[in-house]
Amino acid sequence: MAVPLMDPGAQWAAYADELDQIAIDVIRSGRFILGPQVAEFEREAAAYLGVKHAIGVANGTDALTISLRALGIGPGDEVICPAYTFFATPETISSVGATPVFADVDPATACLDVDDVRARITGRTKAIMPVHLFGQVADMAALRTLASERGLALVEDSAQAWGAEQGGVKAGAFGDAATFSFFPTKNLPAFGDGGLVVTNRDDVAELVRKLRFHGSTDKVTFEHVGFNSRLDELQAAIIRRHLPEVDAWNAHRRTVAGWYEAAGLGEFVELPTVPDGNSMIYHLYVVRTDQRDELIAGLKQLGVAAAVYYGIPHHLQPVYAGLGGAPGDLPVTEQLAATGVAMPMFATMTRDQVEEVVAAVRASVPARIG
Repeated sequence: MAVPLMDPGAQWAAYADELDQIAIDVIRSGRFILGPQVAEFEREAAAYLGVKHAIGVANGTDALTISLRALGIGPGDEVICPAYTFFATPETISSVGATPVFADVDPATACLDVDDVRARITGRTKAIMPVHLFGQVADMAALRTLASERGLALVEDSAQAWGAEQGGVKAGAFGDAATFSFFPTKNLPAFGDGGLVVTNRDDVAELVRKLRFHGSTDKVTFEHVGFNSRLDELQAAIIRRHLPEVDAWNAHRRTVAGWYEAAGLGEFVELPTVPDGNSMIYHLYVVRTDQRDELIAGLKQLGVAAAVYYGIPHHLQPVYAGLGGAPGDLPVTEQLAATGVAMPMFATMTRDQVEEVVAAVRASVPARIG
């Protein structure tokens, strides 16, 4: 059987008629921007995450940009972040005029290496931006301690981590601000773009609300040069309907990860690991192999989808050549970027599909050594 990398449509097939009606109700309401659906979703999101404020914005990239602006980060400042992540992470740092400083990642989690972050702090450092990559929560206890000791803001890029936890605390509840994306393939999806900024700081929340609406609260008085970045009513209504389902979806993804292990996938590739105290949500199921090209080619022939994510780390991207990055600067990052491959993972995946994937891997590469 053919096995896709993702299958988001199957997640809501059981209540597609209800979603149709939700869309019709929003259209008939005549409320499309910053209406009751957004307000209710913001309330529900804050309660789910255990934070004081949740502010809907147009997308996850805007959420990061606006968070940095709300924390006063701009030209001349440095923000430490990973180079192994989607481009939006450093892009938003650059877009506010600051400089991304790339730190290496932990080989087990692919999230920021706290010791390497510490070594890269300078007098210009104003924030640390960990990424909860692939649904794995970074070492937030250590990063929170480091940020507090050095007087730095902590901004969580939680775009891939809705519902992930560390020590019983949800991703997004550790930092001075945190951001989420509701892109249609995320674990908690919209039917288009959507984003969220969350924070426990009243001052940050107040400024984020102004910045998302042209720097104003009333469309008359403008206090800041802001953005036109608002989560619309239709997307908020759809996300609200998905919100009660997301914990079960995430639990099933963890079950699928267990099926992969039980089926013997680890005989051929290195499987993801989850530290004690973390509850990973497997937004992507990324394995490691030195035979990546052979694996992907073999899977494609057998109808199994696979993909490389973040194969060129950002310190080696052309746009950041001026920062002086060179091969070998971030050895763990570069090794993970060269060996990682995302395997099929979705909330409705069956055990038969898992067995099909593992059989295809077995036919594509020999057993790994060691």
